[in-house]
Amino acid sequence: MSPGAPQFEVASVLREVKTVRVEGLVRIRELHVPLLRRASAAHSAAVTDAWPVEVENLLRTAVSRLGGGDLEQAAGYSLGLAPGLRDRPAADRRRLAAQVYSVSVERFRKSQEEMVLAQIAEQVCWLAGVAPQRAATPQPPLLAPHLQHRLLRVGSREVLLHVHPVELLRNVDVIVSPTNTHLSLPAMFKASVSASLRRAGAVRGSAGDVTADPVHDALLGWRTANGLLGRPALPGTVAPTEPGALAARGVRRLYHAAVAVPRPGTNDYDVAAQDVATAAARALALLSEEGAAFTPPLRSICFPLLGAGRGGLPPQTGVSALWAALDAGTDPDTELHLVVRRPLVADLLAETLGARERTLSAQALADTEEKGHRCG
Repeated sequence: MSPGAPQFEVASVLREVKTVRVEGLVRIRELHVPLLRRASAAHSAAVTDAWPVEVENLLRTAVSRLGGGDLEQAAGYSLGLAPGLRDRPAADRRRLAAQVYSVSVERFRKSQEEMVLAQIAEQVCWLAGVAPQRAATPQPPLLAPHLQHRLLRVGSREVLLHVHPVELLRNVDVIVSPTNTHLSLPAMFKASVSASLRRAGAVRGSAGDVTADPVHDALLGWRTANGLLGRPALPGTVAPTEPGALAARGVRRLYHAAVAVPRPGTNDYDVAAQDVATAAARALALLSEEGAAFTPPLRSICFPLLGAGRGGLPPQTGVSALWAALDAGTDPDTELHLVVRRPLVADLLAETLGARERTLSAQALADTEEKGHRCG
């Protein structure tokens, strides 16, 4: 560590974690949290004005490493990382965390809360410590810091990991789009994977205005044909549709995977790891069933982390469930792709899978894609 660089000591980081607990996620930009900023920047492709999001993602990763159970749940409540809590007052979040341990709020404040927050600080220090080691590995130059590709080897399988927005994918036959069990797409201006794919699949006029919404229309048609208007599908259902304008980028199908179950009376969702595995297995089966009907046959498929957005499924849990299905059910000739938006999540994904990896240069990626299409 260079002279003058922040020292990631647990006690110092803990003070900043406590500040976030009191003020809440929605006020991170107003807080003096230099150690959390430094730790999050170490995992980012670039330092930008979006540092509060980087800090939040760092805290989410730290909490996801607590091993589940009461500790992880109480940590998520304390910092407002659980669905629907990011803008709740500190007193409400403390009360919910105390309920996890079945103790009074005052007893929790004096005992378990210190332990919970200290465990988060320990994980932040660990993440801050390993990030420089990763950064020290020589990397080829990238066309843009937000556009990366890493070739992972997990066991005997290879998978190409895309680290960029999902709408920048190209020349992948099938993209899996996570959605809710009502198969209802979010508005185009939303930030989710399904909203991004709907937006990218829209047909636009010369002025950029949307003239057709083919992904939405195709999914509505599938629901109608399968008797699912007005009632939800079973979790794990996969609905295939045309890709709309994404066809111009070499995408030939969208598979809408119903994994998020709406929680009645709220804007939140529940996602079960088993439903993620079921949807992934169904997507692979569908690729096998309909692939030969296309010319050339469908042979490549890309998965995001199903349920990791509004569904609140921790990335480690989501990718473990996803990979369990992919490892067991993927045809040897199928090209597997994964896509995540942020380098921090990509690092966590590779670590969870125990993957050996290397970053591909732009030329190596082009060679890989060209080889894939020749084989197709």
